[in-house]
Amino acid sequence: MKLYTKTGDEGQTGLIGGTRVNKNDVRLEAYGTVDELNSFIGQLTTYDLATEDLAFLRFLQHKLFTIGSHLATDTTKVTLNKASVLENESILRIEAEIDRLDETLPTLEKFILPGGSQSGALCHICRTVARRTERRLFDMNEYYNVDSHILIFINRMSDYFFILSRFLTLRSGCEEIYWKTQDL
Repeated sequence: MKLYTKTGDEGQTGLIGGTRVNKNDVRLEAYGTVDELNSFIGQLTTYDLATEDLAFLRFLQHKLFTIGSHLATDTTKVTLNKASVLENESILRIEAEIDRLDETLPTLEKFILPGGSQSGALCHICRTVARRTERRLFDMNEYYNVDSHILIFINRMSDYFFILSRFLTLRSGCEEIYWKTQDL
């Protein structure tokens, strides 16, 4: 089987179920942004991370693949594959991880600027891409029903990357950068 099929050369692509849609369809924008987020997380996994943190990032990557599969399925033509369904347990797991990291950190009393450490800065990129992903999912939801578990999970991911940035920055011995309201 060849990697290139030439079926998308005219600006359309196929969904799971066989439906052809334009490549600028809101659905493709949504699952393309999910893929972009997954790629940034993949870059983050190349950093020197604790085994527990790496394992959780891999969990997120697998769940993003699940979400992409879900979003790419034309449910008017085919039934969702069980592997394409995001369960509530995934939301509970990400919330538990946010709580685990948060309890190790000092109370946040100021706004933080992205940066502080290399891994922390990349977490902020993941956070902002997660926020964009969420916006694309709500765009898609205006035309196609997006499962609420997906919307909630992506919302929690941006919170997770914020707290992970703080955690990794402080664990590496670096300092968080606080927003100053006065001119420097």
